[in-house]
Amino acid sequence: MIYRVRHTTTYNYVEPVLVAHHMAHLMPRSFAAQSCRRTALRITPLPASLDDTGQDYFGNPVAFFTLQDPHRKLTVEALSRVEVKPRDLPSPGETPSWESVAAMLAHESGPGMQEAVEYCFDSPFITTSEELAEFARPSFPPDQPILAGLLDLNHRIFRDFTYDPKATTLATPLEQVLAEKRGVCQDFAHLSIACLRSLGLAARYVSGYLMTRPPPGKVKLKGSDASHAWLSAFVPGFGWIDFDPTNDCIPGVEHVTTAWGRDYQDVSPLSGVVLGGGDHSLKVAVDVEPLEV
Repeated sequence: MIYRVRHTTTYNYVEPVLVAHHMAHLMPRSFAAQSCRRTALRITPLPASLDDTGQDYFGNPVAFFTLQDPHRKLTVEALSRVEVKPRDLPSPGETPSWESVAAMLAHESGPGMQEAVEYCFDSPFITTSEELAEFARPSFPPDQPILAGLLDLNHRIFRDFTYDPKATTLATPLEQVLAEKRGVCQDFAHLSIACLRSLGLAARYVSGYLMTRPPPGKVKLKGSDASHAWLSAFVPGFGWIDFDPTNDCIPGVEHVTTAWGRDYQDVSPLSGVVLGGGDHSLKVAVDVEPLEV
């Protein structure tokens, strides 16, 4: 499937911003299941400098730009054309037991383990705990194939948690999400990752887009698609496998990957430092348009 993706971010400031330095994770990355054919950033006001050729530590495309003219409004539009391919999924019985995977990660033994181990530890938005391990354990009984456990945990979070955009903020701790069982895709991805890391498994945060479908008879609205978040877990012999607990699915051709890292902080779509500005409002619009199958 080939998509045209348009992600528009608009900041409106109460007071003028005098100088701003920004970093953007808005350009989809290329890997085995996805190819970013082209991408471009349109920034208003015109930046004094722009470098959109770099990569961050995790291999994600990243852009840096500086604004030196006073402004009360910033618009960043990312335009990309991306091909997403179907992914092969092993049967759960083909995958090793979760305990053996945790042991391999603990000793860094086996292909791909060195990279995977980096995703076993706490990160800025994810802290492991015995409480999270206890929540995860019903999905991971003794000798459970790891893929079977991952699928069960994915389903339990979808089944037991309510999607509620008003329930959390970026600062809401995972303990509150777990207790209240409400949140958004970012919370559910963080929670899943924290559960897996609490068991000694490797999991990373994935940001991107999800193509939405309008109700029957309705026209799809411009900007109605969503920035989305899910997770990826390491399965020895098969590499990284993605899971979307918000939708109880394995991401496929309707998920477009932008970046991955330890948690949201590593892949924030737009971040930076500004001088001035005061209070501000933020508006984000996303369009994911299929061009051909």
